[in-house]
Amino acid sequence: MAREETLQVWQGFGVASPAQEGACRDSDLALARKAADGDARAFEELYRLYHRLVYGLCLRMTQNVAEAEDITQDVFILLHRKVGSFRGESQFTTWLHRLTVNQVLMRFRKSRSRREEALEDCDAQSFTTGFAPHGPNRLPLFDRMALDKALEKLPPGYRAAFILHDVEGYEHEEVARLLGCAVGTSKSQLHKARAKLRKILTQRS
Repeated sequence: MAREETLQVWQGFGVASPAQEGACRDSDLALARKAADGDARAFEELYRLYHRLVYGLCLRMTQNVAEAEDITQDVFILLHRKVGSFRGESQFTTWLHRLTVNQVLMRFRKSRSRREEALEDCDAQSFTTGFAPHGPNRLPLFDRMALDKALEKLPPGYRAAFILHDVEGYEHEEVARLLGCAVGTSKSQLHKARAKLRKILTQRS
């Protein structure tokens, strides 16, 4: 999935015109500035607009309702502190998306299993897969449901690598930087995630 398409899915928008994108950016920037100045209503409006999108991304990455709720709360607590650092140089949703991903990955890093997986040594070679490159949203509903259930069975590090690369559309270098590991390690995790998913989905068929 191209980065532009990924952000449109995250934003919940269709393909917006430049004028619409500009208006949205101006509106979000105005709200962010008011919130940074202590306007509680402006911050509440940002929460109303985007908490469902933040929660949805957290749930997709963690596959755990309780964790997704906790991380969503952490994201907005952090947003309350950092909203003043948003300068409008990109869309607010792009900025918030990265903030959310980073919070999820911080939670993963606190897990012992995540730390162990991040230390794996592997070859920095490319891997092939039978999965479609456009992410699970392009699959039929039944297949998406099966994939979601299969993702629940993956270790957090594997799941994060798969979602960041195959679903969110990040390049290998970006995935490695977000996960705090070598490019070869992130590629290895992605390869193992795909292999495990293929095995799980094959067993279901």
